Amino acid sequence: MFLTEPQPTAADLRFSWSGIPVRVSAWFWVAAALLGWNVCQSLAGGDQRELLRSLVAWVAVVFVSILVHEMGHALAYRYFGQAAHVVLYHFGGLAIPDRWGRRGARRPIERLIVSAAGPLAQLALAAAVVTLLRAGDYRVPFPISSVGAALGLDAGRQLPSQLAFAIVWFLLQVNIFWPLLNLLPVPPLDGGQIVREGLASLGVGDADRIAGVLGMIAGGLVAVWAYSRNEPYLGIMFGMLAVSCFQNLPGNTPWQRWN
Repeated sequence: MFLTEPQPTAADLRFSWSGIPVRVSAWFWVAAALLGWNVCQSLAGGDQRELLRSLVAWVAVVFVSILVHEMGHALAYRYFGQAAHVVLYHFGGLAIPDRWGRRGARRPIERLIVSAAGPLAQLALAAAVVTLLRAGDYRVPFPISSVGAALGLDAGRQLPSQLAFAIVWFLLQVNIFWPLLNLLPVPPLDGGQIVREGLASLGVGDADRIAGVLGMIAGGLVAVWAYSRNEPYLGIMFGMLAVSCFQNLPGNTPWQRWN
């Protein structure tokens, strides 16, 4: 399966945040730049210098956002007495448990909390951005315009520059839409883990298989929708996830805990 930890290389960036080791694969930066190329081109409007600035801003936003997501998982692991390390790579990020502590996240409800912590950390980051902008009386470029209008976020001063607008827009796009996608019930994404652990916590004996079937259906539907909306990257990703769910059904293979 493609959601596995990549092999370390000499080109990887390594650091520690709040005592949690973080490794960033060199391919992470390449994948992030490719993912944001089209949207940055649209914002730049043919200005190559503006394109470069927007692309750097996009990659920085993706880095911070995915790091926040994985740190949410890793800190939740730590809360339950289990060490973890974070890896950012070309498919996003992983929070990987290192060893069992005195107890660890062993009960289904505890594993559910670990799974939910990543998307919630991103949504909290988006909420913090909106709060800071409104405190400064700035107009918020909310990704869903109707929701922004209903909340009164389209009133206020314009952001001071095109670059500032791009950074805020990227932050809200990545930290609202991406965690919502991640919460779809498709294993091994967080939503699939939450469904599985929720069923297990309710005493459902075949939680793995039920969550897998649900993930196969949901992943296939998202893939079809993405292709119909000319979103090939999203379509390929969810198509692969749906196939992975199907392949895991016959043997009822337990999923490895990746986030």
